[in-house]
Amino acid sequence: MAALHRRADERESASELDINPVYFREESRVIPRYRLPENGVLPRTALQVVRDELILDGNARLNLATFVTTWMEPEAELLMADCSAKNMIDKDEYPQTAELERRCVNILGSLWHAAHGDAVGCSTTGSSEACMLGGMALLWRWRARRRAAGRDASAPNLVMGSNVQVCWEKFCRYWEVEPRYVPMVPGRYHLGAAEATALCDENTIGVVAILGSTMDGSYEPVAEISAGLDALAAGGGPDVPVHVDGASGGFIAPFLQPDLEWDFRVPRVASINTSGHKYGLVYPGVGWIVWRDAAALPEDLIFRVNYLGGEMPTFALNFSRPGAQVAAQYYNFIRLGHSGYQHVQQTCQDIAMYLSGEIAKIGPFELLTDGSDLPVFAFKLSDSVKEYSVFDLSERLRMRGWQVPAYTFPADLQDMAVMRIVVRNGFSMDLANLLLDDLRLHIRVLERNPQRQPPPEIQAIRRSFAH
Repeated sequence: MAALHRRADERESASELDINPVYFREESRVIPRYRLPENGVLPRTALQVVRDELILDGNARLNLATFVTTWMEPEAELLMADCSAKNMIDKDEYPQTAELERRCVNILGSLWHAAHGDAVGCSTTGSSEACMLGGMALLWRWRARRRAAGRDASAPNLVMGSNVQVCWEKFCRYWEVEPRYVPMVPGRYHLGAAEATALCDENTIGVVAILGSTMDGSYEPVAEISAGLDALAAGGGPDVPVHVDGASGGFIAPFLQPDLEWDFRVPRVASINTSGHKYGLVYPGVGWIVWRDAAALPEDLIFRVNYLGGEMPTFALNFSRPGAQVAAQYYNFIRLGHSGYQHVQQTCQDIAMYLSGEIAKIGPFELLTDGSDLPVFAFKLSDSVKEYSVFDLSERLRMRGWQVPAYTFPADLQDMAVMRIVVRNGFSMDLANLLLDDLRLHIRVLERNPQRQPPPEIQAIRRSFAH
């Protein structure tokens, strides 16, 4: 099995970093790459050495693959620097940071139509951890129901589309829950109500509905899925709750599709997660989860610790983490308000729909989505194009710095390769037009210079980062 980080082989590159004399104000020396140096260097020297290596990274603003925030206001960056040393978990030492977290949870609860009062939820390191916590609550509640009824609780399963983010696969593997995937079919690229309901049985701990698939940016029909489960329960079947993975859509739908019922207005929705560092507009490191009420979060999942100076409850997979991102989330809430968030998200969607419309006109492309749900859309080459693939096009766009992912869809559409564009705050209409110019240019180049394609078995696994 491949290791996450393989052992360094010093033969692959020079084993020592040679310091430019211009940077250095001490006696000349070299720094080993894979061993701790015997002695340190001046701060400015260390800064320059690391910066020199990092210039090989891609330009974050041109990364159209990631959903993660790549731009914040200078004032927010200053605030994050002020709070980076604060340990978020130490609520006794940093009570006001804890208060900001509580306010954020209540703001999200209000945004998602939770019952009035103190919302039940917490911050996390990202939406992936929030998904884990939501899944654990579903699992614990299912076990409690089964044991109270004197039934076996050893074979839980979770129903979801094959388009789920990898965190749900991790949850199922780590907590020994059977994943029941609904495969995709042409014309249906996410979970449908009938397909979800058909896979549920008495061992189903819940159904995961995604508000904004990473594959194509489309919303799964939460209300329809819930109605299907209502009918299943009314017919004597199991009473299955829904968790909404709103990693991206949780910060989009309330502002762009306020009449869409996907949140706690839907009675079967037990919990919702979102990512503060996606369309919540905060730099990486913060997610959120809110439960419908206290009954939806089993009490025995909450730990109370007192060795940080006072007794405090905690429910998280991580323990220590900086308070900077929580402070930045609250900054965004009061800085932008409802109208500000709406303006930012609407601008992103306007640009996404403009881009998708222009790309559809270029000729060889077919849109799967157009950005009318999330400001995200996916497109593929027409079946008649044989001279090159989306992978060739993706690689050529990288020559100009654009990171536009190409990837294949999951079961049962593994033979369909697509490209996807994520429009985030900071990606302007001017950048969109520059991207279109480069896209047209490289299409012409590829049409005049057909690419020799790898064998089918290689083509099937050829992909770039999709999430």
